[in-house]
Amino acid sequence: MRLYWVLAFWLVGGGLVQAAEPAPARNWAVYFSPRGGCTEAVVAALGQAKSTVLVQAYSFTSAPIAKALVEAAKRGVKVQTILDKSQKGEKYTSATYLTNSGLRPMIDSAHAIAHNKVMVIDGQLVITGSFNFTKSAEENNAENLFIIRDSVLAARYTENWQNHLAHSKPYGAKTPVKRKVTSPRGAVR
Repeated sequence: MRLYWVLAFWLVGGGLVQAAEPAPARNWAVYFSPRGGCTEAVVAALGQAKSTVLVQAYSFTSAPIAKALVEAAKRGVKVQTILDKSQKGEKYTSATYLTNSGLRPMIDSAHAIAHNKVMVIDGQLVITGSFNFTKSAEENNAENLFIIRDSVLAARYTENWQNHLAHSKPYGAKTPVKRKVTSPRGAVR
C-alpha cells in the first residue's frame, strides 16, 4: 500500500513539475479545409515575407494568394513561381494575373503532372500539403496545409525548386488561333 502512495505522489508530482515548465516553442502550424483558414494562413505568411518567395503549384486560381504574391513583389520580395503545364490552357488561372503584374511564372511541362503545392519563404518557412492554391480548395475540398519553420527543410525544398526551374519554360499568352489568310486572287497562304 505504501508503494501505491509513493508511486501516486511521484506521478502527480512529476506531472506538476512538467506542467510548470514552459511549453516548447512550436515551429509548425496545420490547417484543414473546407473553410479552415488555409488561404488566410498563406496570405498572412506572404505578408511577412522579407526577401524571397518560391512557389510550385499544380492548380493556382486563388485571387487572394495571387494578390499577396504581387504585393510581396511590390515590397521588394523576389517572387518566383513554377506552375503545372495545365495552367497554360485553363480559362481561370492566376498565371495571367501574375504575368500582367510583372511577375514571370514558369511552366513545368517535364512531368505528366507537376503536382506540387509548395511555397518556400525567406529560406526559412515551408508551406505544403494537399491544399491547391484555389478557391475550391478553401471552400469545398477536404484539404490540409502544413506550415513549418525550419531552415534545413526549406533548403531541401529550395533545392527541389531549383531542379524544376532548370527544365521549366516561361509562361506565355495562349497560342493565337491560326487564321487562313487569302491573297487578293483568292489563294490561301
